[in-house]
Amino acid sequence: MPRSVNNVASRAKRKRVLKLAKGFFGRRKNVWTVAKNTVEKGLVYAYRDRKAKKRDFRSLWIQRINAGARLHGMSYSEFMGKLGKAGIELNRKVLADLAANHPEAFEAIVKKLN
Repeated sequence: MPRSVNNVASRAKRKRVLKLAKGFFGRRKNVWTVAKNTVEKGLVYAYRDRKAKKRDFRSLWIQRINAGARLHGMSYSEFMGKLGKAGIELNRKVLADLAANHPEAFEAIVKKLN
């Protein structure tokens, strides 16, 4: 019986990986084994960093809110505590934007808390 190989599928798989490796430097872009390893590692980093990005932004928002709150003599934790008790439901992303770009609106929120 003749040997059966699915060359169409294996060629397509290699083409797909080499397409993902486009723009890489040196042998990483055109040598199958090197490109495969690089692309796999890159996809792992992409998956991991989609999660890390959310953590990084939350951290940034907290820093901006803290800076805005301290201008009005309040710490971040004190500000967030009073915000919850006052029933003001603004998320950290919006609060950080107000603190950084619209200080008068942020000040109005702080005055409502006192």
